[in-house]
Amino acid sequence: MKTILKSLRSFIQIFNLTTLIVTALSLLATYICMQYGIIADMPQTVIGIAVVFPIVFSIGSAFQRRENALKDYSNLKAHCRSIFLSTRDWFDDENTEQPEEVKLLLQKLLISIRVCLAVKRKERNKKEHEVYHNFSELSLFIKKLRTRGMVAGEISRVNQYLSKMIEGFESLKHVAQYRTPITLRAYSRIFIFLTPIIYAPYFAYVGQNVHILLAMVTPFLMSIVLVGLDNIQDDLEKPFDQVGEDDIFIHAEKMVKNFE
Repeated sequence: MKTILKSLRSFIQIFNLTTLIVTALSLLATYICMQYGIIADMPQTVIGIAVVFPIVFSIGSAFQRRENALKDYSNLKAHCRSIFLSTRDWFDDENTEQPEEVKLLLQKLLISIRVCLAVKRKERNKKEHEVYHNFSELSLFIKKLRTRGMVAGEISRVNQYLSKMIEGFESLKHVAQYRTPITLRAYSRIFIFLTPIIYAPYFAYVGQNVHILLAMVTPFLMSIVLVGLDNIQDDLEKPFDQVGEDDIFIHAEKMVKNFE
């Protein structure tokens, strides 16, 4: 039962105001065509070629970018833990202050990365400066490990961990910044809005010998399906906004808390 309710809740989330508007316009256009006898047997293959195929292609592309982002995020987390472990385990003394200090630095860094990736593009430059300020603080912390007695080779390795973290952040930032080609996105969205309305004469043709409520099923379903696919693609395009079901959630506090 819980699985069904969860699936239903996830299904409902793909619908929004746009779904309501497109569905209402499609139903209205179909009703008008039925009332005035505007009917036509229009080809259905156009829907698949002009609308469904570009949407499915965009969804596949956005999903692949999300999967790549997950790999980059995994590498970022792995190198965070590596820096913590090197601070805690690579020394003979029992210093407990530096491991706690690096945990706070890493948590602060991950939170700033989460905020930077979630904000709108015009605000991202400011948040990016905060991320690199936190990277700088982490770099200065690594420098202090030398005074504690870490040898040059180990310092170099820890700096490589830091470099990999920066590389991971840049990859995540590009996923958040560069999305599906704008022209393809605009093309798909315009046809998604217009197709259920343009095909109103066809819906009237299909429903001319049935009750009006049954005649409205086809335009209703087409509007729901097309706008739903568009909303799914839109959610996948923004994997860091912490809103959609398929978002990549950066649990900085939980991650650092589990460092042991």
